[in-house]
Amino acid sequence: MGQAVAQSKQEQVHTKIWHEQSEDDNPFAAKRCLCAGYDVYADILPNASWSEYLYLLFKLQQPQNWQALLLEKIAIAIANPGIRHHSVRAAMSAAVGGSTSASSLMAALAVGAGKLDGAREIYNMLECWQDCQLDLTKWAQYIQQPSTLTRSDVWGEMEHFPGFDPNGVACALPVKQVMAELTKYTQGSNLIWLAEHQHQLEALTGLPLAMSGVIAAAFKDLAMSPEQAEMLYLLLRLPGAAVHALEQRESGWKKYPFFADAVTVINDPDTQA
Repeated sequence: MGQAVAQSKQEQVHTKIWHEQSEDDNPFAAKRCLCAGYDVYADILPNASWSEYLYLLFKLQQPQNWQALLLEKIAIAIANPGIRHHSVRAAMSAAVGGSTSASSLMAALAVGAGKLDGAREIYNMLECWQDCQLDLTKWAQYIQQPSTLTRSDVWGEMEHFPGFDPNGVACALPVKQVMAELTKYTQGSNLIWLAEHQHQLEALTGLPLAMSGVIAAAFKDLAMSPEQAEMLYLLLRLPGAAVHALEQRESGWKKYPFFADAVTVINDPDTQA
């Protein structure tokens, strides 16, 4: 008996995020679910918005109104990176090639996880914010010493300073629009500081500010850690990948230029009488 109890304790999952009470007649079904102490289906569901719940999941505390609104605007801004973006293209290519929905989303996650407008770039930018804070001198030193961003890991070396566009000449209009909109909601200092020092940072890097740089500053205002910001960036960009994958799957590979021009079908039943 004592051994069985000890084994049961060893097999428990320890989490501060979630607590469940099982149904009386079914130990595999939850009767009550608590997230950070709040009843999910009796309290959160009827009273909270999606952004409020998302913030609660990540930070384990109820957001202030401005925090929920800022997170909501971030989600809108990056929900669909568009068909130019390599993560969306990966999902489209997977879907039009006949892959499952899960495979299409995994393709978007894999391609959108790296250091070129990917989630790891967000992680690196949050590290910059942690080290440099609101000190332009520290930013200048950080930018001039790229070795601080080239630690050997699974992602390889950073080929440009994070948060800035290595292919750009001037800051893109959507980047300007998103920064102007997000600064209306924040009560943090990082987004506002970035807006005030944008041109100085662009001169230091030799690159225009990118969307990733704006979103990283917004995540910093929400007190997200680099790990939390990286995960949120992966999550919040999936809607665009999903809908474009569905659309291209419906249209078929023959209308998809990257496949149709490269594939020759022999004895195609559609062409036979």
